[in-house]
Amino acid sequence: MRVKRPQALLAALLLSASAVAHAADTDAEFRLNEVLTDEEYRETWQELVEDELRLPEWVMNLTGKGSPMKAVESKDGKYLVGRLCDEQDCFHQRLYVAFSWDKDKVYALYVQVPQGMPADKAPSRHASFRWLGEPDEEQKRLLDEQLRADPDWH
Repeated sequence: MRVKRPQALLAALLLSASAVAHAADTDAEFRLNEVLTDEEYRETWQELVEDELRLPEWVMNLTGKGSPMKAVESKDGKYLVGRLCDEQDCFHQRLYVAFSWDKDKVYALYVQVPQGMPADKAPSRHASFRWLGEPDEEQKRLLDEQLRADPDWH
């Protein structure tokens, strides 16, 4: 009977690992504001922002209001992407982030819409855009698609 218990435990662990691996291949179960709980994501993000100037605290620490992350295929690989915004002002302050699947690279698009803009004006015509992480054209396209898919963007 003792021989079967380690085998059962091993089988349960393998089944659990399989479920985790499957979850990693599908959309993430967490939000961008939770990603820094993973040490690899945290290190990659810190490398990106350590040399950036004049970023708000919520961007530096990814502590704004986050949306669920999702896996996105690109010509140059697979990314985990998500959106974050300032808790106090989601309309005027947005951040779109793409982590490479191996967690070694991260790219971001920081979007600011001017305060006091009339409601009938499209934010896309008045926003400022700041790229973080030196994305190439493909990575910029990926982040720009995330912005355009945002229901609050027009």
